[in-house]
Amino acid sequence: MTIDDSSDRNKHPSLTISQNINISESSSKPPLVLIVDDDSFMRKILVRYLERENYRVVEANDGMEALKIYQECQPDIILLDAMMPVLDGFECCSQIQKLPNGDHTPILIITALEDRESVDRAYEVGASDYVTKPIHWAVLRQRVRRLLEQANLHQQLESANQQLAVVVQELRRLVSIDGLTQVANRRCLDEYLEQECKRSQREQIPLSLVLCDIDFFKNYNDNYGHQEGDRCLQEIAQAISKSTNRPADLVARYGGEEFAIILPNTDAEGALNVAIRATEIVRSLQLPHAFSKVANHVTISCGVATLLPTHGFEMIHLIKSADRALYLAKAEGRNCVRQNAYVPE
Repeated sequence: MTIDDSSDRNKHPSLTISQNINISESSSKPPLVLIVDDDSFMRKILVRYLERENYRVVEANDGMEALKIYQECQPDIILLDAMMPVLDGFECCSQIQKLPNGDHTPILIITALEDRESVDRAYEVGASDYVTKPIHWAVLRQRVRRLLEQANLHQQLESANQQLAVVVQELRRLVSIDGLTQVANRRCLDEYLEQECKRSQREQIPLSLVLCDIDFFKNYNDNYGHQEGDRCLQEIAQAISKSTNRPADLVARYGGEEFAIILPNTDAEGALNVAIRATEIVRSLQLPHAFSKVANHVTISCGVATLLPTHGFEMIHLIKSADRALYLAKAEGRNCVRQNAYVPE
């Protein structure tokens, strides 16, 4: 093989790039190879050979320079000489693993060492493969191609896993959301309430629940139609959601025209304030309801319950207590809030 002196790329102090290479160009360009070797003649041979294989090439004289160029160029693969001054190939490989994406960049160590200890060390510091000197060019060609294919497959797999994670997250969200009102559904409500009941007992903190019922909603549906009824449910759900202001608070559709607000670590006074705020926000919508017996617009009734954890207390106790308070609100004229103190049976 004849080597032209013009191929020596040592003129740049820190980064030397083979002819006609634009690193900022799109990823559709041929793979970028970083060659690290203190032997300029060996670099010339490797550059010539890899360019004939249609690879783009950058070069480094030693391990320290390789680390700098790696961070500047993010090569697709690194051909790394094992024995170099300043920073040898083994230590350089180890340090590259700690750089961003370094553990995903294939590193092919080129070495004259064939002893078991050197081979084991190459893999221990993160090398993907190794070839020995003198280089068998057909072997090098296949090793480089195989490592690039593996890196590409790994990248595709990571991308697919990320997309799958997004899909799974969205599916979990959809499973937990009521399709009509876009607040949490009953399943999510039950799971979250049970979780917070356990936390309440564990941490000995209060837990409150507000049950909200749209007053005379059957009359609304019967006279305005189901489409308007659905729109009413949607607006009421969003209005009730505005009554809470903490990430831990959960608004859910309890069933039909009933909604629930779970208020972790909230005492009786705090829960009552949330319920009152919910009724006021709903009233402020002024949704016409000519068939209500308490107002000319849509209103809600709320039942509030707060539990301090006691021995034998269960989720159903909180629900029953809030339900009794809601029954009381309806019995006393609706469009109001009533509170019930839980007494262990």
